[in-house]
Amino acid sequence: MPIRALIVDDERPARDELAYLLSAYPDVEAAEAASAGEALRKLADERFDLVFQDIQMPGHDGFHVMREAQSQAQPGEAAPLFVFVTAFDEHAIRAFEENALDYLLKPVAPARLARCLDRVRGRLATDGARPLQNAVATLLGALGHAKPPNRLAMDRLPVDRLAVEHGGRISLIPTRDVVMIEAEEKRIVAVTGEGRLPCHNMNTLARAEERLAGLPFFRVNRAVLVNLERIAEFSPWINGKYHLVMNDADRTEVTVSRNRARDFRARLGV
Repeated sequence: MPIRALIVDDERPARDELAYLLSAYPDVEAAEAASAGEALRKLADERFDLVFQDIQMPGHDGFHVMREAQSQAQPGEAAPLFVFVTAFDEHAIRAFEENALDYLLKPVAPARLARCLDRVRGRLATDGARPLQNAVATLLGALGHAKPPNRLAMDRLPVDRLAVEHGGRISLIPTRDVVMIEAEEKRIVAVTGEGRLPCHNMNTLARAEERLAGLPFFRVNRAVLVNLERIAEFSPWINGKYHLVMNDADRTEVTVSRNRARDFRARLGV
């Protein structure tokens, strides 16, 4: 089935440019809206899978449109996915915190748009089973065995970028570049090829673990989360523990605590 997309931007040239780029994809059908109000009317009257949303517009901003669209979705119906498209990168962190699927900077690069659409297709394929899952969860809740699902929690997917403080600015780095995350005194740091970077708005390892749920990260002990895809080698160690060597330039060594060893083996499938 085609992907029904809505382009929301108060600037006509921006809408035209994105519509032109999307015309290269036979599986995408695009409509347009020039304001938050027009976007919400179209979202109420028609079914859209995806919204390319400008952030700064006269009247209500893009975050308002996303919140309203999510709140007006009917029970058992998935809200449209949102991709923010803007000339300013300072809104990126808030966009992901508010459950946007992706974030594109103007002018939109064709290669970046292609990667975004790949992510959209994967998400829509995953969401195909959601109406049945929601119905089952709601029924169990009515029977007293479970609470009805929280729509925003179910809609939230792991985001494969991490906000870190770097060079006096907040940067979004791919999680594949993170070797591990450590609790260091009163801060949480990401160990990367560029050094040890403080994580933004993350003050506990439990918060980091929650933030990275669904991604290949595993808490090996009280102070360290490792990227399982960045383990170079591991071996059994004393007292039922495991010794890891990471594949960073320093070949960092990490210990898997005894009470985490079984879960560690299970995550690796060994």
